[in-house]
Amino acid sequence: MLKVLFLCTENACRSQMAEGLVNHDLAGQVKAFSAGVRPSRVNPRAIQVMNELGIDISHHRSKSVNDLAGEQFDLVITVCDRAQQECPFFPGETEVIHIGFPDPARATGTEAEIMAAFRQVRDDMREHLIPLLRKKIEAG
Repeated sequence: MLKVLFLCTENACRSQMAEGLVNHDLAGQVKAFSAGVRPSRVNPRAIQVMNELGIDISHHRSKSVNDLAGEQFDLVITVCDRAQQECPFFPGETEVIHIGFPDPARATGTEAEIMAAFRQVRDDMREHLIPLLRKKIEAG
């Protein structure tokens, strides 16, 4: 089973949504984790937009990448530019790639517009990350 770590700055939105999507869509093939370089808390809007897909991340907690020290990952995906810049070194055969997504927590406007930003990032992640990981699985 492929082990993947999604890394973001705060482990509040993007990395949490990516973890939830991958563990849901690729269950049994990929085990996803998430962490942040400066963890905070899981954003309630991220929880809400994931619930819209029937994916419950309400039990997730924001974790530091240091909390996962000693874990071996096949792939680390940074999902924000700051995490890419501050990404720690992963020993061994770990592949590290960057696929940046905008931070929906920075969206402004009405509540509807902010929620639309969260949904857009969620849907873009599903559109890009799931096919990428399927190719990794097929490549063995």
